Amino acid sequence: MSYQEMIFLFLGGLGIFLFGMKYMGDGLQKTAGDSLREILNTFTSTPLRSVLAGLIVTAIIQSSSGTTVLTVGLVSVGFMSLRQAIGVIMGANVGTTVTAFIIGFNLSAYALPIMGVGSIMLFFFKREKINNIGQIIFGFGCLFYGLNLMGSGMAPLQELPQFADLMVDVSHQPILGVGIGTLLTMVLQSSSATIGILQQLYTQGSLAIGAALPILFGDNIGTTITAVIAALGTSVAAKRTAASHVVFNLVGAIIFTILLSPFTSVVVAVSNTFGLNPAMQIAVAHGMFNVANLMIQFWFIDKIELLVRKIIPGKDREGIDFKPSNLNESIIQNSPTVALNQAKIELLQMGEYVVGAYEATSAFYEKQDKVDRENADQYETAINDMDNRLTEYLVQLSSAELSIAESYEQTMMLELTKDLERIGDHCRNIVGYIDEAIRTEKKQKAKDKKEGKTSDRTTLIVSDEDLLDLFKKVAKNIKDSLIAFENDDKEIAAHILEREEEIDEMVKHLRKKYISIMNSGKGRAADGILFIDTASNLERMSDRTIHMAKYVLGERYGTETITVEQSVNPIIQEALD
Repeated sequence: MSYQEMIFLFLGGLGIFLFGMKYMGDGLQKTAGDSLREILNTFTSTPLRSVLAGLIVTAIIQSSSGTTVLTVGLVSVGFMSLRQAIGVIMGANVGTTVTAFIIGFNLSAYALPIMGVGSIMLFFFKREKINNIGQIIFGFGCLFYGLNLMGSGMAPLQELPQFADLMVDVSHQPILGVGIGTLLTMVLQSSSATIGILQQLYTQGSLAIGAALPILFGDNIGTTITAVIAALGTSVAAKRTAASHVVFNLVGAIIFTILLSPFTSVVVAVSNTFGLNPAMQIAVAHGMFNVANLMIQFWFIDKIELLVRKIIPGKDREGIDFKPSNLNESIIQNSPTVALNQAKIELLQMGEYVVGAYEATSAFYEKQDKVDRENADQYETAINDMDNRLTEYLVQLSSAELSIAESYEQTMMLELTKDLERIGDHCRNIVGYIDEAIRTEKKQKAKDKKEGKTSDRTTLIVSDEDLLDLFKKVAKNIKDSLIAFENDDKEIAAHILEREEEIDEMVKHLRKKYISIMNSGKGRAADGILFIDTASNLERMSDRTIHMAKYVLGERYGTETITVEQSVNPIIQEALD
């Protein structure tokens, strides 16, 4: 076999293997639904639960890097603490061993028919569930077919004296093996791919167990590069999460490189006892290494946290105090009144996040500070998450036995949930408008400089007192609407309606002011984005608070005309629509 054939077979097989693994993981993720983020977000209250969450999610998506990147994202937006994230990362390292065990079952001879079955399910069935299962099966087949091609391409390696010498050097110099494993995984961006290659080489007899294990240890270090890349440009907490991944895997590799001889003896003994094939021996060694590493370092999570805080100094950006959900689905049918009260508590909590998003947005307009922008994004993520959970809960509550008054409240809370979610959306819009205004002004300044023009404008965006007053007025309405709803305060609700008229007048004034500025020739292109688009979104936010005020005042979207004999279901359906 020529070198070209070897390279082509190896690269083609590697490509099919990586595609199969990703395709299978995507299919598993679709089958699992949107629960993966929820698992990490919710089931991490203790270190042990964090480890289990990381293990389960990684076993589902077949990628420890994917789990780690997801964890970095959750830490970045404040939904997970650094200590929780370290536990998840430890669990992810164990979860990724599942792929090695799958490869250990030598199904290469059946790869093509497996792919055939998967393709039939993908192309000849319309049901999404069957398509997802077909995707899993097709990816599973690709994984083994790719391994088979890689094995064929690597088979002649054992006949090359240079390769044989390298493997001898690795056997005598474990650090060299660790380096090879690290670099290979960094290049391939997949620890599972490196393990697959290792299993093929070991099965062919191209390298001994003493050379394979150090490469396996290095594989765990190499997989941390994905998390490091994901953390670039993010918060201090996210960088620390990526650093903890590096520390955990690096320490594990150092410990087991030092203990290579006894660990090798244990692997050989287990393999002989159970009569494992070569590929399964590597899988077992990988599993034993990661489980043992977890058991050793699990007790030092707090120490790892202290270490990464010293490695990456800096002040954490304050994240959301993300409180656990008050919603308990098990009581909906038995205690609907209690369930309704829980929904109200959750709605008020969502309101707190809306206030946080609004204040961060207002601060971003005043100072254009990146931290305020990040805080606004963080709150928006929390608002959307709570909106989904609360809406689903209230819809389930509609099937319970509620009094007419409770049905009114349940129906209105559905509507008010959407009002709060829309306010969050408007905050996101305004942040986008500010970004757009800054970009527009930078382009204008560059154009003016090129044309030799000068401008009196010293800032990137105009800081307008009238617009700041509008921000303050709308903030007052948002906060008062929550107070009025919580305490059923009709006096505060009435003030909201009065203030709304002032807000409408302020928006009209800002529009006239913008036209006047533009007609005077002093206006800039960025001003229209701020004066018109921002003011319009602030006005719409205030309109949303009117719904809550009218609810408190008894103007419940016409529901006061419903009698006991009438069904409330049409009202519920209208709120959902």
